[in-house]
Amino acid sequence: MGDFVGVEVAEHIATIRLNRPKLNALNRQMQLELAEAARIVDADPQVHAVILYGGEHVFAAGADIKEMAAMSYADMAAHSRVLQDCFTAVARIGKPVIAAINGYALGGGCELALCADFRVAGEGATLGQPEITLGIIPGAGGTQRLSRLIGPAKAKDLIFTGRHVGAAEALAIGLVDTVLPDAEVYPAARELAARFVNGPAVALRAAKQAIDRGLETDLDTGLEIERLQFSGLFATQDAREGLTAFAEKRRPTFTGR
Repeated sequence: MGDFVGVEVAEHIATIRLNRPKLNALNRQMQLELAEAARIVDADPQVHAVILYGGEHVFAAGADIKEMAAMSYADMAAHSRVLQDCFTAVARIGKPVIAAINGYALGGGCELALCADFRVAGEGATLGQPEITLGIIPGAGGTQRLSRLIGPAKAKDLIFTGRHVGAAEALAIGLVDTVLPDAEVYPAARELAARFVNGPAVALRAAKQAIDRGLETDLDTGLEIERLQFSGLFATQDAREGLTAFAEKRRPTFTGR
């Protein structure tokens, strides 16, 4: 699709593949290509689940430091919104998204993994938010998504110290969901994605939006978001099929409508 980000679709699973040797450093062009890839897979009705993948050796080692070092305050004040919008485009994909993590997922790479719904990591994976060691802080969602995922105290530990964590610790603190031998990461991500291929796509989108948007607000507002999503699904063919199939004691056939 782009110079550094590709999209491959097979069996209704899209793989957004990062490919900027050697470490998949996320420069401005790569950020924009990620956002475009997110829009493509989100809009494609043939895509039922998405995998973020950097390859067998590295997920993404962070932002392009040389590119950032050349920026002034005015430059970054303008670009930081673009940066966040690109990552938000990935987080807002209305389908299940799995990050398949081998090697480094640091800085912007860790922030990209945080945009996924599930994180499958290899035993040799290393994650962290080391921006503080450069005199800056995470700027692509790290302070917000990491805190929501693992809690503020653990997030502050990682962000304040900039320390890296291995796969075992990442699993223990809830930063990743599964740890496997490195060679099994991508196949396991595909196996997880396949669970959603024949699912009710509209309901999956509604569930994701209700959870993610609900986390951004108070409980009463979150419950209202849930109520509206729940009620709206009764206008879909999939809900009618699912309810009817249950009454008829058969497996439903969902069409995503």
